[in-house]
Order: sequence, then structure tokens, then C-alpha cells
Amino acid sequence: MLETNQPAPEFTSVNQDGDNVSLSQYRGDRNVVLYFYPKDDTPGCTTEANEFTGLIDEFAAADTVVLGVSKDSCAKHQKFIDKYGLRVELLADTGGELCELYGTWGPRKFMGREYMGIGRSTFVIDKQGKLAHVDYKVKAKGHAQAILEIVKGLE
Repeated sequence: MLETNQPAPEFTSVNQDGDNVSLSQYRGDRNVVLYFYPKDDTPGCTTEANEFTGLIDEFAAADTVVLGVSKDSCAKHQKFIDKYGLRVELLADTGGELCELYGTWGPRKFMGREYMGIGRSTFVIDKQGKLAHVDYKVKAKGHAQAILEIVKGLE
């Protein structure tokens, strides 16, 4: 598991439009909120994405970009964005490399059933590329506001 104050693992992944997004493109310019969620268009994931969308202008004012990550395809991400009018960028980690890199993939349990999946997790990465906040046990409701407060405290 990653820890606060260590360098954030570098990555390049594709967004909903099929464009490459790299952590390095924000270094020195913007903070990054990188949040991992299990699946597009499910109740908790929709709540989280809508809450980040509702605060996106405040994140932008704090020099911060919000990137959501799941193993869904670019096409599924675009449908999710269109359905809810989302204003966050969604990365398609279809092969799971980004999930492995950040330690969000592993055994999960739901209603007594065990399976492998993405654990809802969030990483705040400062402009220098260091992990300013790491949370591997995220609850969707109210999470975006809590992360915004952390981001506002960075400078």
C-alpha cells in the first residue's frame, strides 16, 4: 500500500475520449485527485462522481484536476458521463495496471460473496508529484467535499 509523502507512481492511461493522460503532464502546474471506484453507473460510484462534478469548479480554483479510475472501457465511461452530465475525467484501466500500481485491486467481500475487485480509494497528489493524502477505505457519500478540504489545505 502507498503512503503519504512518498512519490506518486507515474502512469499513463486513456480517458473516456481515448486520449492519453499522464500524471507527469500536471507536475508543477496542478494537484491531482486520483480516485478509484468499482464500476460505472452503480449507486455508490454515481454518488461519488456526481459529488466531484458538483465541486469541480472549486477543485479547479484550487489548481486541482479530478481523475476517476475504473476498469470500465472508454465507451462505458463516455455513456456514464453523458447520462449524468459528469465533469470529471474518467480513466479506463481495462487491463488493471493502474489499479495494481496504486494497490487498489484485491479481494473484496459483498453480501457474503468474495471476489477480486477495485477497492474505493483516493489519492491526492500535490504539484510536486508527492502523495499528500492516501485513503484506501472511502465511503462515497460526502467524500468529494472532504477531499476538497484537503486540497484547499495544500498551499
